[in-house]
Amino acid sequence: MSEIGLFPLGIVLLPTELVPLHIFEERYQELIGECLDEEREFGIVLADDDGLRTIGTRAAVTEVLERFEDGRLNVVVEGRKRFRVVELTGGRTFQTADVEGIDDEDDRGDPADATRALSLFETLVELTGTEIETPAVETPQLSFAVAARFEFVPSLKQELLEERSERARLKRLCELLENAARTLEREKEIASRAATNGKVQPRDQSGGEPDAES
Repeated sequence: MSEIGLFPLGIVLLPTELVPLHIFEERYQELIGECLDEEREFGIVLADDDGLRTIGTRAAVTEVLERFEDGRLNVVVEGRKRFRVVELTGGRTFQTADVEGIDDEDDRGDPADATRALSLFETLVELTGTEIETPAVETPQLSFAVAARFEFVPSLKQELLEERSERARLKRLCELLENAARTLEREKEIASRAATNGKVQPRDQSGGEPDAES
């Protein structure tokens, strides 16, 4: 168990995920400054209308994009290992907590689910027209590597973060990716129909059979 500084946010950081942050509050400028000076990690935890979650992710600053004269920072952080908040602690300008690490159960993912997840990943990349590197199928905790590349709502990301079975995470991830793919395909279909006023132009408008080539 160890004590770390916490950064409560309205987002969920998954292991391996890269996220840009704008640090503007003085207390978090202090936290990030110490982490940079001492090469330490801090903890990102979801905070919303339901309160502060107990499961979060250690984060490390991988790049400082910009420093402002008033102390504000633009940085990029990377998700590392997960943790559980054992007890909130005090004494600093920012929230701190005693935390313990979380390990996955010995429950490897189904190879069929891994293949399916990567296939859906590539389908979504094609549908969105983005350029994202596809993770290798042998990537440890493949579910996190794939999920970290998509914008899921915080509640779904928190669900994945708290799941300790890679097998269960991959199955759930496939469900989420399938739903996303269906939604995007439907949106494209609607957009295509809207471009033609929702009507299909028939090949033959005479009311008879199309002429056959001689």
